[in-house]
Amino acid sequence: MKHVTPALLLLPILAHAQAPADTTRLGEVVVTASKVEESILQSPVTVEKLNARQLRLTPAASFFDAIEHLKGVQMITPSLGFRVLNARGFSNTTNVRFAQLVDGIDNQAPHIGGPIGNVLGPSDLDIQAVELVPGTAAALYGLNAINGLANFSTRNPFRSPGLSVQQKTGVNHLNDPATGAHAFSETSMRYARVLGPKWAVKVNGTYLRGYDWIARDPTDINPNGNATTGLLGADNPARDPVSSYGNESSNRSTLTLGGKSYQVARTGYREQDVTDYQLQTLKYDAALHYKLTDKTELAYTYRGANFDNVYQRSNRFRLDNYHLQQHALQLTGPVGQARAYFTQENTGRSYNLRSMAENLDRSFKPDARWNQDYTTAWNAAAQAGQTVAQAHATARAAADAGRLQPGTPEFQQRLRELADINNWDQGAALRVQADLLHLEGQLNLGEALRRGGGKALPAWADVLLGLDHRTYFIQPDGNYFINPEAGEDPFSTLTYGKTGGFVQAGARLWQEKVRLTATLRADKNDYFSTRFNPRLTAVYSPTQRHNFRVSYQSGYRFPSLFEGFSNVNSGQVKRIGGLRVMSDGVFENSYLRSSIDAFNAAVTQGVNTGGLSRSQAISQNQGLLTKNPYTYLRPEHINSIELGYKAALLPGGRLLADVDFYSNTYRDFIAQVEAYVPLDATGQPLNSGTDLSAVATALSARAGQARYRLWTNSRSRVYNYGGSLGLRYEVAGGYLAGASATYARLRRTESGDGLEDGFNTPRWAANVSLGNENVVNNFGFGLNYHWQQRYYSQTFLVTGYVPAYGTLDAQLSYRLPEPNLRFKLGASNVLNHYYVSYLGGPSVGGLYYLQVTYGL
Repeated sequence: MKHVTPALLLLPILAHAQAPADTTRLGEVVVTASKVEESILQSPVTVEKLNARQLRLTPAASFFDAIEHLKGVQMITPSLGFRVLNARGFSNTTNVRFAQLVDGIDNQAPHIGGPIGNVLGPSDLDIQAVELVPGTAAALYGLNAINGLANFSTRNPFRSPGLSVQQKTGVNHLNDPATGAHAFSETSMRYARVLGPKWAVKVNGTYLRGYDWIARDPTDINPNGNATTGLLGADNPARDPVSSYGNESSNRSTLTLGGKSYQVARTGYREQDVTDYQLQTLKYDAALHYKLTDKTELAYTYRGANFDNVYQRSNRFRLDNYHLQQHALQLTGPVGQARAYFTQENTGRSYNLRSMAENLDRSFKPDARWNQDYTTAWNAAAQAGQTVAQAHATARAAADAGRLQPGTPEFQQRLRELADINNWDQGAALRVQADLLHLEGQLNLGEALRRGGGKALPAWADVLLGLDHRTYFIQPDGNYFINPEAGEDPFSTLTYGKTGGFVQAGARLWQEKVRLTATLRADKNDYFSTRFNPRLTAVYSPTQRHNFRVSYQSGYRFPSLFEGFSNVNSGQVKRIGGLRVMSDGVFENSYLRSSIDAFNAAVTQGVNTGGLSRSQAISQNQGLLTKNPYTYLRPEHINSIELGYKAALLPGGRLLADVDFYSNTYRDFIAQVEAYVPLDATGQPLNSGTDLSAVATALSARAGQARYRLWTNSRSRVYNYGGSLGLRYEVAGGYLAGASATYARLRRTESGDGLEDGFNTPRWAANVSLGNENVVNNFGFGLNYHWQQRYYSQTFLVTGYVPAYGTLDAQLSYRLPEPNLRFKLGASNVLNHYYVSYLGGPSVGGLYYLQVTYGL
């Protein structure tokens, strides 16, 4: 697998076969790229699509998983029930730079600022098509979609009535060293009915149960914590395995033992000790549609979801009885459309795995007492003649005596208690209630004037107008969020809003061989002045089958709720939003944690190997301390240029080719920095004018630091570029073959401050697919192969290289026309080669299933 190259994956497939004319795809349309219906060939920007046939052929376990095989898409897997889409670089586990819509409606969890996989999205029975725009879409949508946007279109009850039922039964975790095999089950139902010429209804329900993928990376994040004393590997008393919690930097102390300084961490717990990997999702929706005219509909949709799984941002979380619901009213027609939707989020009984592990340790024995017991036992062991490493092992065993053991009733009882304490310095609860209200309208002015018989706009011109407003409502919990402007009532509702709009003008010239569009968007966000986003596009079509495109666009991303307003006590490090209203004074008076770590490492080395006293080492190394150069949050910005070519080649247009190249420039990346404020003897902050020697003395000890993790902007200007090539080939006999390769590269970082979010993207990724719904006697098959190169990953959890991997998905299908049954025996990662899609994430193996579908 590791030796397959992208070039080999692009070899022509079945190139000598002939295709009938009815396989022509020239008429396939999309709406997402321009917000109006247009030929996929003439889209002004790159747009990828999964149609109904491709969705039937996919061997992926769900339509959402199948998106990974689209050209230009990167998908990571924090959980079996939670996968994250991204395009064109700078990926992370909560990708607030990529928007995800269902019938044009944002399905994000409000406080997160991004969707939790597809838990509030459609089922496999209700999905009609997927359209995905890699690259910024902010000029039209204004949803912080600066890395891309996906829109899931569902089946209309007027056009798709009837009953459909689907059952998937499967197994995963085969040959998993962390656990035995576990069953997987997903049951879905869809019912739609036309009630008359004007009314139609539909309902959907899906219930999924399984066992989540397990994070079990033993790599030590702090391998050199005691290098000056020669304690490495298993002998390192400050070990911090990736998938173990409670032994991070805030859980370490510097102990003076035998005249030397040692970093010593609390013992911590493995991830699988402090979470339940049982996965469960119940999602449901109902819609009532009313036809005002043949082409204009009014629809009310209710969606809801209750789910349990594992979720990740800077830390990993157990989501338990998490609830999302959404009410949406939308009017769609050829002249205009309007939407109003309200999303509610309740995190239920969810909790933070890191805080859980930390406070399991601390509730058994506080840090000060544990350190004292460790010191006493180490001294006794050393006096008894044990080696330094043996003495550390003895000291840990003594300090841990009586520690709660995973799986015991006492451990489980304490875990339940901590999961209900809403303060991460004492417990682990995630208790957030958040709402989102969104209103938008769009008018196709050109179509309206033409339908009205007016001649104010020539036939070759189009004008599209749009307006939207969004407000977030947060119920402060006192730990995760407070209302900084509430005065005497910090628990009053926190609101955060944005209003925006756009105008788009288009022209079709030279017998419609040239299509030009110009878009200008304006957005006014609370706490920020108005920002403008332009987009200019041109498409040249010398013939219907050959289309060249070029576009320039810019986009802004405003801080999410969490980035702007968080107020979290997290393992003795306070994570606060980067708006001035949240962090006033902290930026000015703090020092970079990276410089503090370097300073304290130098002090330790001076004591352990340089023969210095601690005060001498502090004085000698205080120049290493660096004032925090960052400041309060600004919106993130991107400029993007894209060139592309799309063509329908060969007789009947049976070979669809698409190639694109892009270059992006980012500034003001929204990212996190750790910075600590020095404290005086009474615990009060030292101001920026304090003598450096006093600052150094304070920052040399844990008690002299107020620790913060702040949302801010990178000072770097970042450049990246890339491109992709995709081929889709219709072959005689109903075969559909495809191949794609994607290249993405971080060109340079202007100032190199290292704060910008990691690029976190493989340089090369490739896909190959082949399928046929009816090879013989209603038997069919589908194959998908995905490969991606090793890449460098930077997150607050861990930094390093994600190994290259390749996965093969496969399915065999059989259709029984009467009574309209489809059987699919499939597997994702059929070869069961375990891999991680990002560092700190779970090991993903094969998922094998039998799917039976009735009525679709």
